[in-house]
Amino acid sequence: MMTISAVAAQPGVLIPRDALFGNPTRTQARLSPDGKFISWIAPRDGVLNVWVAPYGRLDAAQSITRDTKRGIRQHFWGYDGKHVLYLQDEGGDENWRVHSVEVASGKDIDLTPIAGVQAQVVGVSPRRPDVVLVGLNDRKPEWHDLYEIGIASGERRLVERNDQEFAGYVEDLALAPRLAVKSGADGDEMLVRNDRGGWDSLLKYGPEDTQTTSPLVIEGDGQSALISSSIGRNTAALVRVNLDTRAQTVLAASDRADVAGVWLEPLSRRPQAYSVNYLVNAVTAIEPAVQKDIDTLTKTLGPQFDVTSRTLDDRKWVVVVDDPLTVLSTHLYDRDSGSITKLFDQRPALTGAPVAPMTPLEIKSRDGLVLVSYLTLPKGSDTNGDSRPDQPLPLVLNVHGGPWARDSWGFDAEHQWLANRGYAVLSVNYRGSTGFGKHFINAGNLEWAAKMHDDLIDAVDFAVREKITTADSVAIYGGSYGGYATLVGLTFTPERFACGVDIVGPSNLATLLSSIPPYWKAFFEQLAQRVGDPRTEAGRKLLAERSPLTHVGAIARPLLIMQGANDPRVKQAESDQIVAAMKAKNLPVTYVLYPDEGHGFARPENRTSSYAIAEGFLSKCLGGRYEPVGDDFVGSSVEVPTGAGFVPGLAAALLEHSAPKPGATR
Repeated sequence: MMTISAVAAQPGVLIPRDALFGNPTRTQARLSPDGKFISWIAPRDGVLNVWVAPYGRLDAAQSITRDTKRGIRQHFWGYDGKHVLYLQDEGGDENWRVHSVEVASGKDIDLTPIAGVQAQVVGVSPRRPDVVLVGLNDRKPEWHDLYEIGIASGERRLVERNDQEFAGYVEDLALAPRLAVKSGADGDEMLVRNDRGGWDSLLKYGPEDTQTTSPLVIEGDGQSALISSSIGRNTAALVRVNLDTRAQTVLAASDRADVAGVWLEPLSRRPQAYSVNYLVNAVTAIEPAVQKDIDTLTKTLGPQFDVTSRTLDDRKWVVVVDDPLTVLSTHLYDRDSGSITKLFDQRPALTGAPVAPMTPLEIKSRDGLVLVSYLTLPKGSDTNGDSRPDQPLPLVLNVHGGPWARDSWGFDAEHQWLANRGYAVLSVNYRGSTGFGKHFINAGNLEWAAKMHDDLIDAVDFAVREKITTADSVAIYGGSYGGYATLVGLTFTPERFACGVDIVGPSNLATLLSSIPPYWKAFFEQLAQRVGDPRTEAGRKLLAERSPLTHVGAIARPLLIMQGANDPRVKQAESDQIVAAMKAKNLPVTYVLYPDEGHGFARPENRTSSYAIAEGFLSKCLGGRYEPVGDDFVGSSVEVPTGAGFVPGLAAALLEHSAPKPGATR
């Protein structure tokens, strides 16, 4: 077992896992369009449901949904002000169904009651308040047709049969499809417009721009669209395109990072402000009148806030503060009076907890790229405030998924959890991550397990040079692509990591690409160009070379694998096959399976049990602190087909979890 003396000496109380990873007390506040109500998601009998209260009367809130399984995580208001809509899948299969709930009566209608079909909400509009525009792949699994569905009645009408195999649509305020994205055979894309009932090309761009160019919204007059575009530049700019003349106007841009977000006035869809997230997020006004709002919010809440909901008249906003120490607080902002009222903390159990600051870093890769990274140290380990521990600590390299995603500065429950247990935590935006321009993304093409992994190793070397950690005290941890990176770390560089935690990570790139969901077909050419092409001999060879399964015999350090049985993206077979290969070579592995989960673990009982297992595993490998299991397995579906004996307390917890309770029958 790897130990560093600073771990045992780490002061402070253990933050309970449930406080970090259990259900939030309240989250996702939404204002009704008329401002008469406010809704949010909160537990009802331990399961996340939608609650609604009259404006200014949070104490009068009532739950309007009755989910008893996975909980509701996405909801929004219909523009009639009488209905709330939410999405739900079954066991993590991502075949979303759209539900409508009448606030007054609680009547719940499944608007898309078709088994095995995925619904995608395309849009709602104040000009068509009684309907929602939805994409359904009921006719053909690869492609979504467009339907208008009555919010109160559930009546469905076909709007657009997707015979042209568009990857997605953008609607105007009349809920008419006006733009669509068409993927090309060479990995390029075309933005097409609906012109007098027919589709024709508006804008074409090559594969180098597909991750940084996309349509955003049709503005209120219907004459122009806002798009994110990197065409002719590196970073994605906010661009207005005239739908008749094709003329383009750049409204906002940064040389350091992509435009990350846009504030839109609700009725006109006119851009008011934009954000750019390099080391931290920064908001800049487009409309001068909004500068007053930015100044008011910044003065009271600090610079790290986001506007998440608005009334239709744009006079009241919901604002969420997201920085490492604030732990996600939600506020109501009245633009007329300038008043800011705190609505709730999402996790009040963390009030007063020993949370730690997060430090943004710029780390140079061996070939000169700048890797924007984030470091969190255990509270009390950096007494002189130089963002370096007083003595080296065990480190967890926490690798984000995607890989076309990014880590950002803000509250990160995993960073706080690991730092509280005595670890330094480092997250790296390796090449291929989004947000830093197309050159940085495209530098990751065909570099899975190659230069993308080199970036992670370079970040670890940085941490060793800076005496943040020592070379023999680093674990690698991550989900999805981060899980793949974990498997790569333990197979391609088997001596660099003390252990690894892989959560829903692919082990074989060929089987990954052969089993993607059918509705990812439009994305397949990009996958082939960025990961490897299974249709060519050279591509198949590359995919095999870059697959951890090919190199399983090199594994020499402890490995924990966690998987959801219903995962539609990374199938259970990805974990099954590497576990089987390790067992065939008598290599120890701990395998954790959740039969009612998908690509990540949504049920709080499963989520907290997974962190309890990971915490015990890391404690065994690195010597960090460990909160006893306690009730973490109660209500969980957790199964451990192999390797329970390696994790402290796991076998006993499983035995207790499976034992019949007094008076129960089996």
